[in-house]
Amino acid sequence: MSATRTIGSAETLERDVVVVGAGPAGLMAARRLQAQGRSVAVLEARDRVGGRTWSVEIDGAFLELGGQWVSPDQEELLGLLDELGLQTYPRHREGASVYLAPDGSRHEFTGEMFPAGESTVAEMERVIGVLDELAAAMDPARPWEHPQARALDTVTFAEWLRGQTDDAAARENLAIFLAGGMITKPEHAFSALQAVLMAASAGSFSHLVDEDFILDRRVVGGMQGVSQAMADQLEPGTVHLDTPVRTIVRDADGTDGAAGDGGDAGVTVWSDRLTVRARQVVVAVPPTLYPRISFEPPLPRLQHQMHQHQSMGLVIKVHAVYETPFWRPKGLSGTGFGAQEICQEVYDNTNYGDARGTLVAFISDEQADAMFALPEETRRARILDSLANYLGEEAREPVVYYESDFASEEWTRGAYASSFDIGGIVRYGAHQREAVGPIHWACSDLAAEGFQHVDGALRQGRRAAEDVLAALPESAAAR
Repeated sequence: MSATRTIGSAETLERDVVVVGAGPAGLMAARRLQAQGRSVAVLEARDRVGGRTWSVEIDGAFLELGGQWVSPDQEELLGLLDELGLQTYPRHREGASVYLAPDGSRHEFTGEMFPAGESTVAEMERVIGVLDELAAAMDPARPWEHPQARALDTVTFAEWLRGQTDDAAARENLAIFLAGGMITKPEHAFSALQAVLMAASAGSFSHLVDEDFILDRRVVGGMQGVSQAMADQLEPGTVHLDTPVRTIVRDADGTDGAAGDGGDAGVTVWSDRLTVRARQVVVAVPPTLYPRISFEPPLPRLQHQMHQHQSMGLVIKVHAVYETPFWRPKGLSGTGFGAQEICQEVYDNTNYGDARGTLVAFISDEQADAMFALPEETRRARILDSLANYLGEEAREPVVYYESDFASEEWTRGAYASSFDIGGIVRYGAHQREAVGPIHWACSDLAAEGFQHVDGALRQGRRAAEDVLAALPESAAAR
C-alpha cells in the first residue's frame, strides 16, 4: 500500500502571479513581471529549469539533450543572449556534405542542394518556390487567415506534395525538412497549412532547407544556460523545483472571457509542495500537458476540444562522441542527409573548445517507432551502422553514445513540439492563445515567429507577461 498523498502547503504563499513551468517561456514571463515590480512564484515539476532545453555531462562528455540551435532571424533570443552575456559559436560546416540516395548510393557534395539528379533537383527547387510563395502570403501569427487556409488545412502535406510533383525522390527529400526535421510526424499526419506555418515562422521554406541558416550557431555552455541565467537573476525564492502543479482554482467571480481579474478575483494554485494564491497565472507548458492539471471550474468547451486536437511529434536525438572529429581530415563537414536512412539528418555537433568530435543525428516519427521496438543494443548497432554509411567505419566506435528520448519524459512526452491534426489550425488556431479569465498560456508551441524554438518560447513569455500586466490593477501591491 502506498502512503496517502497530499498536495499543497499548510501556509499559502501570496503573489501577484504564478507561473507554471520554468522553461524559457515561463522564466521570460517571470523576468518581465518582476522587472515591473510584480511578485511572482514559478512552480516547476522537474528538478531543473530549462524545459525542453537540457545540457548535461554524460560519461565525461557535455551533451545538449534538448533544443540547442540559434538562427540569424531569432532576434528575441539573440537580444537576450547579449543581455545575459552569453556567447555563441558557429556550427562546424567546412567540407563536403553527404547525400545517401534512395538506391543506397553515397554522394559527397557542396552547396545547398542534394545531388539528387537534374530532374529531381529541378522539381525540388520548383516546389520550394511554391512553398515560399505560400509562406510569404501568411501572417504566422494568424495562419487561419491565409487566403488558402481551409484548402491547405484539410489536406495532408503528403497529399499536397503528390499534387505538386510526380517525382517521388523530390517529395521524400522535401519531407526531410518538414516532416522528419521539424514537425517530427509522418507527412501524412499533418496538414499542408501546418507545413506552411512552419516555413512562415522561419521566414521562408528556403530557410528550412538551408541548414547553414536554421542550424547556424550554438550557445557556449549550452542552451539550457539561457534558462539558468534567467532563473539566477530572479529574486531569491522565486523558482520552486520538484513542484508539479495539480489544480488551478479560479474564484467564483472570475470570468471565462477576456483577461481581467474582476477586481479581487484570482486563482489558487495547488502543487505537490505549495499552495499559492495569486491574481493571475501563466501556464507555460506545452498544450499536451494542460490536461495534467485539474481546472476548477472546468475550462470552456472550446479549450477542451482544442487541446485534444494537438499532439507531440517524436524524435530520437542521437549523440556520438569520438576521440577526434575523424570526418574532417577526410574533407567532410559531418553533415549528411538521407530520406530512407535510419538517421535522416547528421551534423557535426562538436562542442566549443573540445578536441574530441561529436556527431548528432535525428531519427523521427515512424522510423523512431521502429528503433524503439528493438532491444537497446540492437538499436544502437543499427543507428551506428547508419552513421557509418555517411561518414565511414570509424563512426561505429564512439567513446560516448547517448539517445535523447523526450517522449519518455513525464513532463514533456514528445519532441520537438505539439502541432494540430488535420483541420485543427483553421478550427482552433485563433483561440489557442486566448486567456481564460486570469489564466494565460505561453510556450513555443503557440509561437508565430520562432514556432517550436527557444526564440518562440521567449516571445510567448514576453507576450503573456504583457497581457498579465494589462490585466493587473496599477495600484495592486505585491502580496
